[in-house]
Amino acid sequence: MTMNKDELLAKAKKPAQDAMRLHPFYKGKIEVNLKCCVRDIGDFAIWYTPGVAEPCKAIADKKELVYEYTNKGNFLAVVSDGTRVLGLGDIGPEASMPVMEGKALLFKYLGGVDAFPVCVDTKDPDELINFVKMMQPCFGGINLEDISSPKCFYILDRLKEECHIPVWHDDQQGTAMVTLAGLINALKIVGKKMEDAKIVLVGAGAANICTSRLLISAGVDPQKIIVVDSKGTLHKGRTELKEEHPAKWDLAQTTNLGGVVGGVAEACKGADVMIGLSKPGPDTIKKEWIESMAKDAIVFACANPIPEIWPWEAKEAGARIVSTGRSDFPNQVNNSLGFPAIFRGVLDVQATGISDSMCIAAAEELAACAPKGGMDPEMILPTMDMWEVFPRVATATALKAIEEGLARVELSRDEIYKKAEETIKRAQDQTKAAMDQGFIPMPPSE
Repeated sequence: MTMNKDELLAKAKKPAQDAMRLHPFYKGKIEVNLKCCVRDIGDFAIWYTPGVAEPCKAIADKKELVYEYTNKGNFLAVVSDGTRVLGLGDIGPEASMPVMEGKALLFKYLGGVDAFPVCVDTKDPDELINFVKMMQPCFGGINLEDISSPKCFYILDRLKEECHIPVWHDDQQGTAMVTLAGLINALKIVGKKMEDAKIVLVGAGAANICTSRLLISAGVDPQKIIVVDSKGTLHKGRTELKEEHPAKWDLAQTTNLGGVVGGVAEACKGADVMIGLSKPGPDTIKKEWIESMAKDAIVFACANPIPEIWPWEAKEAGARIVSTGRSDFPNQVNNSLGFPAIFRGVLDVQATGISDSMCIAAAEELAACAPKGGMDPEMILPTMDMWEVFPRVATATALKAIEEGLARVELSRDEIYKKAEETIKRAQDQTKAAMDQGFIPMPPSE
């Protein structure tokens, strides 16, 4: 049965209402559990003193053994300073905790990764960089999250250069990877080629800047991209960006061949694709802008928590394919489809970094996992309940890391897939068992 607009709006508001009811009920979403046996208190002599001294001495002699004798190879830090949380802005590290805990939940359930929220009380990028570098002995990787632009670019670039473990900024690379995957199938459905598509990026924060870079690496013609920030289109006349925002200035030099000046309305005329990663809506993107786009327009309205335009309004304006970042609408283009699997693959081969080529390989595999060969306009990507997607994407990522010489451990395709599958299945089975046995209580009725 088709819902009317009031019913759709009510449905869209329901997750926020449930979140306010259930967060205080559970008082958090993750906790620490044991992975070794405790047959009796005699085992403490093995896991702690005096027995633990022997693995300590072994690691002191050969540092790489930390991956064999501890869980470092599956530990991940989700690091944020709380300066750009979802669409809420600079709300501080404490207020960012629910997001980082949620991220850790998804890492564990979808990727089998033991992730911890690390919300840091500093806005100084150099302090944050030094803090992350000092955590490297404990963690196999770092996921940066919800850090404001433009400092997030500086932080990521420094950490990628100076760390010996993989560092990734999900708001940049994760968003870009899943957006590329969705676009691969959306363009296939409408019969347009990546290199021919005219693409408008609404919003010029970390997500869309990185998305533009990855799209170009994947074959999009940079001259057919127009990026729009809060002051208008990026073009060579925006000389103030040279000092204010070097990443935007670089894009202003390489994109927008026609030198389109104006705002979103001017940029959208004749465009094949609009990718919105900007201010939460609704009404951030206007129906008339979509009406001016090319036939079979593709609209990704992915602001959180509310998309820039409601999906039904975008379709009324003529969009053929519409995506949002939300799970309660069709075609969710959300980082959660990417980061658990990418880090599963990265950790399993002990990769030292995450390259653009690894992101593209992950995007291509994610697109290939969509039902009906990616040809369903209402399902251009798989959904998060298709758990088999995650070991497949993990495998594609790990194999590319090996190919590029970024892996410390070389495994076969079958070995990578089996390891990822077993780890993810274990995490999900553990959660189900804890629910069945009442260790995780079911939520109270409304």
